[in-house]
Amino acid sequence: RTLSMMLGLAANAHNAVSKEYLTLNTFLGATPTEEMNGAGNLMDFLDEPFPDVGTYEDFHTIDWLREKSRDTDRHRKITSKSKESLWELIKSLLDAWSGWVVMLLIGLLSGTLAGVIDLAVDWMTDLKEGVCLSAFWYSHEQCCWTSNETTFDDRDKCPQWQKWAELMTGHAEGAGAYVLNYFLYVLWALLFSFLAVSLVRVFAPYACGSGIPEIKTILSGFIIRGYLGKWTLLIKTVTLVLAVSSGLSLGKEGPLVHVACCCGNLFCSLFSKYSKNEGKRREVLSAAAAAGVSVAFGAPIGGVLFSLEEVSYYFPLKTLWRSFFAALVAAFTLRSINPFGNSRLVLFYVEYHTPWYMAELVPFILLGVFGGLWGTLFIRANIAWCRRRKTTQLGKYPVLEVIAVTGITAVLAFPNPYTRRSTSELISELFNDCGALESSQLCDYINNPNMSRPVDDIPDRPAGPGVYNALWQLALALIFKIVITIFTFGMKIPSGLFIPSMAVGAIAGRIVGIAVEQMAYHHHDWIIFKNWCRPGADCVTPGLYAMVGAAACLGGVTRMTVSLVVIMFELTGGLEYIVPLMAAAVTSKWVADAFGKEGIYESHIQLNGYPYLDVRDEFTHRTLATDVMRPRRNDPPLAVLTQDSTTVEDVEALIKDTDYNGFPVVVSRESERLIGFVQRRDLTLAIKNARQKQDGVVSSSVVYFTEDAPQLPASNPQPLKLRRILNLSPFTVTDHTPMETVVDIFRKLGLRQCLVTRSGRLLGIITKKDVLRHMAQMMNQDPESIMFN
Repeated sequence: RTLSMMLGLAANAHNAVSKEYLTLNTFLGATPTEEMNGAGNLMDFLDEPFPDVGTYEDFHTIDWLREKSRDTDRHRKITSKSKESLWELIKSLLDAWSGWVVMLLIGLLSGTLAGVIDLAVDWMTDLKEGVCLSAFWYSHEQCCWTSNETTFDDRDKCPQWQKWAELMTGHAEGAGAYVLNYFLYVLWALLFSFLAVSLVRVFAPYACGSGIPEIKTILSGFIIRGYLGKWTLLIKTVTLVLAVSSGLSLGKEGPLVHVACCCGNLFCSLFSKYSKNEGKRREVLSAAAAAGVSVAFGAPIGGVLFSLEEVSYYFPLKTLWRSFFAALVAAFTLRSINPFGNSRLVLFYVEYHTPWYMAELVPFILLGVFGGLWGTLFIRANIAWCRRRKTTQLGKYPVLEVIAVTGITAVLAFPNPYTRRSTSELISELFNDCGALESSQLCDYINNPNMSRPVDDIPDRPAGPGVYNALWQLALALIFKIVITIFTFGMKIPSGLFIPSMAVGAIAGRIVGIAVEQMAYHHHDWIIFKNWCRPGADCVTPGLYAMVGAAACLGGVTRMTVSLVVIMFELTGGLEYIVPLMAAAVTSKWVADAFGKEGIYESHIQLNGYPYLDVRDEFTHRTLATDVMRPRRNDPPLAVLTQDSTTVEDVEALIKDTDYNGFPVVVSRESERLIGFVQRRDLTLAIKNARQKQDGVVSSSVVYFTEDAPQLPASNPQPLKLRRILNLSPFTVTDHTPMETVVDIFRKLGLRQCLVTRSGRLLGIITKKDVLRHMAQMMNQDPESIMFN
């Protein structure tokens, strides 16, 4: 009954909405005959549109129904005009194609920016250790590629590439050279992070953090002006390179979603279809988020699924196709730039030559459990630290905090070769299978001199001293990454969470993989290994465990499932290993959900008090609309306007004395019969414009919201008719409507507010903020944490 009631209310709203938006459309410039006839002798200044009408103020929520209906009216108008002339037909075709043009531009720009960021990060990360003498803009790898004197065994060493100590003192080895390299490594890291935090602080405060919590909130209908602006795009791109190059425990993947959405917002401003309609703009931003993940991971399909599963609030089928196209163009552009020099979209491409066995599902599921526990630990610790930052003196010194964390990170990271290198390179090495040509410490196995097998099928071998040494270093790196990432995420610099989470999982996975491999080698007669691991066979692939661990930890932190698995197999090319990835992702989500339903992004939305009504939240409490509506029992009465007895002075006083977003219009204060609802911003603009353009409008002029104004004596001041800005079909519920239904209506229709009536008489109002505060109260949280409208 509740559901049918809700659907009935939605249907009524849709039926009424055309009436409402005919009103809004006429307000924007159309002139239906009945409105003109009803005006009588009143001059109606609203015949011509004026700027900013129907727009929203900063930190306010949009009205999805209103935006949807405005777009329907616009489309209807274009379709009817297209039959009038060839030029109008061409204009209508251009309007239809504008969406695809925007997607093309987003894909091209976000792909180009991602390629430039990748190349710049590569070069600046290596700059901390040394410089290429033949061309200083070459990274270490590019420098040695171009050298004719590089041997295969020493492919990382070439005369053209010199470390700073060798360049300055002429000595490459020894304690003095080590200390000098150590000092310069820390100095470069501090310089990069200082530049990053200073640029963010001075030019674009919104360029800090991951950006995904705010993108989610914006896509749900919230307005944050400047968050997707040109300055934010420029500064985020530059500071992202600096932050990642500084060696801090952060990634560029989350911020790339923000960068792509900034590109989307930039191109929206070129087309009035998107710039003048906040609902349509959010469809473009959903597709831009998909393009961002597409270039961050080289995973176009994963990007579309990420946008659908993780960030988007309203995702119609049309947006799905356009997201797919934007992700395709972005991936194609990145592939053309070829930033990794391996003719692939991704840094982590791997090829394993061994299938996985059923018995291995046990360690895979254990890695899933570890991922879920790590996700819970990280979210709780990071939110506690961020709350401390917001509520104490620490938050007043963001530059000092970044410098301190960078200094500690660089000093602790340099001695360990696994933390000194960039996190992406570390993950790449952990994912790799040990072939005959690998020179990594992780591949220091003891070879059987009598072995004669194909290169790709190397049997399991006993671990050598290099592997045991690497395990100790990896264990220390794991502890270091777990602790330092908690303090890094949320600082006032661009900081993504995907790569650090994957690094934690990949390290844990590789350690488990080597343990299982050695167990299988030394105890191949055990019953669990007997059926599938014969002596001399290549049974266990430690790199696969690293891949599964990375997926588990990323899933534990973000609570992604489907998109995560698709991103992982696109990222690595490991299509054969979907089942282990799925098992780990589902297990990590189950374990993490047992301790709390919110992922890291939802937790940060709650921490910042954004008005985000999560579609996945369930409301099961038995409360009614009358329990939530305002005014409450001891509150002053509801601020309302009457349809024909309020003066301009009264309206201006009401606007000045209150901060409400709009006002119900009633027949009279005695009857309280509801007529409609008028937005505060539209009311302010209308009165301001009338005073400028309409003669005789003074403070004592009566404001009319009726169809026909009565005849007035000549001595009375000129009245002001504002019926056209009145929403004649505001969404209403009765005072006994269950809050479960009200929450569903707000969630599914994207309302800003709904009015509460009984038998047509106005009782109160429920806003989105009231709904969120009530939900927080029901979950024993602080309702005052919801700060915005």
